[in-house]
Amino acid sequence: MNPPPASLTWPSTERESACLAWLGSVAPAHGLDFGGLHLASADASFRRYLRLPSRTHGTLVVMDAPPEHEDCRPFIAVAQHMRDAGLNVPEVLHANLADGFLLLTDLGTQTVLQHLPPEGSTEREAQAHAFMKRAIGPLLQWQCASSPDVLPPYDEAVLRRELALFPDWYLAKAKGLTLDDSQQRVLQQSFDAIVAQNLSVPRVLVHRDYMLRNLMVPPPHADPDAPLGVLDFQDALYGPITYDIASLTRDAFATWDEETVVDVVARYWQAARRARLLGPESPSGWGDDFGEFYRAVEWMGLQRHLKVAGIFARLTLRDGKPKYLADAPRFVGYILHTCRRYRELALLGRLIEQIEGLQPQQGFAYGRV
Repeated sequence: MNPPPASLTWPSTERESACLAWLGSVAPAHGLDFGGLHLASADASFRRYLRLPSRTHGTLVVMDAPPEHEDCRPFIAVAQHMRDAGLNVPEVLHANLADGFLLLTDLGTQTVLQHLPPEGSTEREAQAHAFMKRAIGPLLQWQCASSPDVLPPYDEAVLRRELALFPDWYLAKAKGLTLDDSQQRVLQQSFDAIVAQNLSVPRVLVHRDYMLRNLMVPPPHADPDAPLGVLDFQDALYGPITYDIASLTRDAFATWDEETVVDVVARYWQAARRARLLGPESPSGWGDDFGEFYRAVEWMGLQRHLKVAGIFARLTLRDGKPKYLADAPRFVGYILHTCRRYRELALLGRLIEQIEGLQPQQGFAYGRV
């Protein structure tokens, strides 16, 4: 059962007036019912999404993205690239870039994560596993449409800027820590190794938040085999092929069993080799060894988890959204899981254990296991 529509409030009467005036200009084409306008969802950014009835589409969605904080153009551009690649993403019906409003087709009311049974249910893991396997297809479609001139590069500068969020926001501001020279060296050397590893893999189009929270379950009346809807893609770049499969299996908002993670990564790896994105017949020739590929996925996940820990601290401390930092233990767990597996990351793992006041585990794996 879906939750009731959320009540709609506006940051200012000016913002409300601008939205309603614009919707009034496009209403005749779609039979829009202003009386049914309500909040559909809000995310970690300044964007939010409103839903309203439409005579031509059943329902439509309004993206409310204040232009002083958000730029709608990347969303429009990436949406078109994804539609061209055959993915099920919202169609942009009308755009008001000056005021930061888009009118979009509606992909449904439930994300996959919302659709899953509650935590603690015996069916939750199995259903999540099934949906992750189903998500491999759209991901490969997107990656097979890759070209280096479509989106900006996810390069060393971006990787290092993201990693800096961890010491700047999570350690310094959230934890109130100042690292000594030795600790700073450990962090810098670890970051150098992480960046080098992540720059060594082939490049494709990268969604950058490809997880069950951003995949939509087809509406009840849709074909059972209808593709999952894809949302929240406006930050897409051209970067490491390992990023999106790491995002899918090491979710920012849910934790899955290691058996599930390995199975989904292996299925993706096999499919990517068949698609010649990986393996000896791919342009790079890289990725024919699953152990090497899984190692690369884990190191890419480590980059993401360090970044997200910093982002969630920033959301809490700067943007007043405390629910995000409450997930910090999940990210610390992910970080330590990877650090304890590889000898090159042993010192980083011990530093994190020290920072978190955790009892160090004895022994580290040498290389991949």
